[in-house]
Amino acid sequence: MRKISVVIIVLLIATVSQAQNKTTSGSSYRTALGVKVWDGGGISFKQFVNGNNALELIGYFWNQGTRITGLYEIHGPVSGATGLQWYIGPGAHVGFYNSKNGDGAFIGVDGVLGLDYKFKTAPINISLDWQPSFEFGDNRGFVGSWGGLGVRYTF
Repeated sequence: MRKISVVIIVLLIATVSQAQNKTTSGSSYRTALGVKVWDGGGISFKQFVNGNNALELIGYFWNQGTRITGLYEIHGPVSGATGLQWYIGPGAHVGFYNSKNGDGAFIGVDGVLGLDYKFKTAPINISLDWQPSFEFGDNRGFVGSWGGLGVRYTF
């Protein structure tokens, strides 16, 4: 299962790196890399692929395992708030857990709803979102506690 997730990550990064170099969205950045804080921590990579559409790849790490999430985000401007955008979209994840809720690998589907802000005078982007998900398998189901605060360097 880990080999499959590594292949998916490599393919996603390769696809993103082939995307056009200039976004036509209201976003003032194209690529961002940083951290996402939740009940654990994660590494977040976000890439606008065209117009208002972005891909985000998040690797979460905490004391009960790891989780790799891929999201497709549709962005839109917030009227009267320069640099602020809302976003929404679907996604999927694979998790490798070592907890009382079940050891092993699990897959699931995700959603995301959030706000994204790019500072005008600094190469910094922050986001705040909620990522509800549904995991398949024994002792799995709806999980509404994912999401968090992202802080990224933009380029």
